[in-house]
Amino acid sequence: MSVPDPVPVPFGTVCAPRSLGDGTFTADLRQEWSIGNHPHGGYLLALLARTAVAALAERGEPPADPLVVSAEFLRPPAIGPVLLRSDVRKVGRRATVVAVSLEQRGRSCVEARTTVGRLPLRRPVWSDVPTMPAEPPGGAILLAGSTAEGVFNLSKGCDVRLDPASAGYLSGRTGDPPRMRLWVRPRESEPDSYFALLAGDINPPVVFNLGRSGWAPTAQLTALIRTRPAPGWLRVQVDCRAVHDAWFDSDATVVDAQGRLVCQARQLALAPAG
Repeated sequence: MSVPDPVPVPFGTVCAPRSLGDGTFTADLRQEWSIGNHPHGGYLLALLARTAVAALAERGEPPADPLVVSAEFLRPPAIGPVLLRSDVRKVGRRATVVAVSLEQRGRSCVEARTTVGRLPLRRPVWSDVPTMPAEPPGGAILLAGSTAEGVFNLSKGCDVRLDPASAGYLSGRTGDPPRMRLWVRPRESEPDSYFALLAGDINPPVVFNLGRSGWAPTAQLTALIRTRPAPGWLRVQVDCRAVHDAWFDSDATVVDAQGRLVCQARQLALAPAG
């Protein structure tokens, strides 16, 4: 007898930690927010940021938003329950810093620092964002099913479309630049600041375009949240500056439906052998 797929849970629900009342929290990493058996890195970043904000609310601090999340990925957690420990390092008028560690079976898996404050609501005085259509064009490819990293389970919770012109690996090419363009939106709600963190890591590894396919584990990921996204699609452009031996960088720029920069994410990761 086959086991039914888990019922998709909205992103805001799976990123909501449960307080134990002493600065520690619990959460359940779910299969539908993973790639293969690996919980998605952007999903983990959003969970860590939500935990930081929840820890401040528990102390009676005013409502706040994540501004920066910087995480070290020490070892991959498994699908299932995790413990989150928070430590408020600084409380300030404009910026507060909270450290959060994600633990499983007594070992630390991801450690992050989140800078918390108030996101700007006005339009920027100046910005430089990629030129992309606000919605995926008709030829955009739905990202779902089996991929070189494993089953793309995230397709159950969000709609991801890939520009085929930026994904030569899908046609068997191996010499295209390591750059990609995508569109993403949650299926059960509109995007918020936490979903923007996921969007900053939503792309297949850009080194796929160089013929290096397989799991590409992230070592370090830092994301800046610039404003709350408007309803609609988020467009994502991902660039790479250099591939040195096994290491490569990946810079994602996330723009909302109104053309505003909502997230910038930079990571250092290990490329598959190819």
